[in-house]
Amino acid sequence: MDVIERLQSHNIKPSVQRIAIMQYLMEHYTHPTVDEIYTALAPGIPTLSKTTVYNTLKLLDEHAAIQTLTIDGRNTCYDGDTRPHAHFFCKACNKVYDMPCPSDFPTGENPDAEGHEIQEIHLYYKGICKHCRQ
Repeated sequence: MDVIERLQSHNIKPSVQRIAIMQYLMEHYTHPTVDEIYTALAPGIPTLSKTTVYNTLKLLDEHAAIQTLTIDGRNTCYDGDTRPHAHFFCKACNKVYDMPCPSDFPTGENPDAEGHEIQEIHLYYKGICKHCRQ
């Protein structure tokens, strides 16, 4: 699915900034922050501001086109991959890595939810990544 189709499939009107930010997230699975996205895109879009990046990411998240991650309680990063998967946060280098879901990963259909509507499920692992362990 291309960028414009993805935006439209989530009922988001494409604009130059939205297309650029969505494309960046679809091509860079590094879980970037607002600052990283802004720094990467600003040279090519002189009218881009950090506020526009922040507001666009908020819109994309509200429409479930991306995931917003706040794993360490301080830093917020963004993921263009909305398929079910887990994340690993390295406590040494602060990088976030995608990991496959365990086979028993919950789907949101929980008979024990007692009437609650489950809208999101996040699975985070925290530790030291293989690069920092070397």
